[in-house]
Amino acid sequence: MTSSDERARAERRAAPKPARAPLGTRPPNPTDAAPKVQRDLYSRFIPREELSSFESWSFGDVSAGAAPGPAAREAEAPVDPAEIHAQQLRAARQSGYQDGYRDGLVALEGFKQSFASQTTTQVGALVRSVGEQLDALQQEMARALAATATALARQVLRNELETRPECVTLVAEQALDALLLSARHIVLRVHPDDHALIAAGSAEAIAARGARLVADAQVGRGGCRVESDIGLVDATIGERWRRAVASLGDDLPWQDVVAPTPPVAASDAKDPDDG
Repeated sequence: MTSSDERARAERRAAPKPARAPLGTRPPNPTDAAPKVQRDLYSRFIPREELSSFESWSFGDVSAGAAPGPAAREAEAPVDPAEIHAQQLRAARQSGYQDGYRDGLVALEGFKQSFASQTTTQVGALVRSVGEQLDALQQEMARALAATATALARQVLRNELETRPECVTLVAEQALDALLLSARHIVLRVHPDDHALIAAGSAEAIAARGARLVADAQVGRGGCRVESDIGLVDATIGERWRRAVASLGDDLPWQDVVAPTPPVAASDAKDPDDG
């Protein structure tokens, strides 16, 4: 036997023998330790379904001490009353600016509404005033036009009477036709200058009505007046003219009114014999 075999046999004899289990007990099973090992491994990890929130973590600067937080810095920093006063002043100034801006917007909106209402009222009054002025101007223009038209018509009629005096015969016949057929005692009064013209031109009409032709200096030329027992027909130029211009809203007379000359006092009269 070799020396190596002797050494191995000596080592087996020197190794401690395992303790025997008491009688009536089962020797330990090597597999019984496996569940405990698994439980120890499982306790080192957290299941995913049990995690609610997480964030990555990294090492900071471990060479220096931990930096104090904001709350710690504020607690350590000394309180400056001037800085506190300045902060309060800035806060009050900002609050006042916001309040003033809000009040300014409210005042601006009120001013716009008031200005719009005032402008509408002024424009309405101006439009009414312009309308009234235009109406007055139209009425004034209408009166001026009527006055001009009547003055022109009077001048044309005067010229017509001067150039065609025989037209008075037509006026006389129309005046006789205006009387009722039952009228009696008919008298046709004309101007002396128109007497011969009417006697020659309207003889048949005068005879048919049994009228009497009379010259009357109070009747103006170009017209006549018919009198009867039942009424009067005034066909003088003055009356006919008055009715015509009245329909136009004018009162221009046929004859221009001449102001009477004031009488001369006897004391103001000069005796021709007095030198």
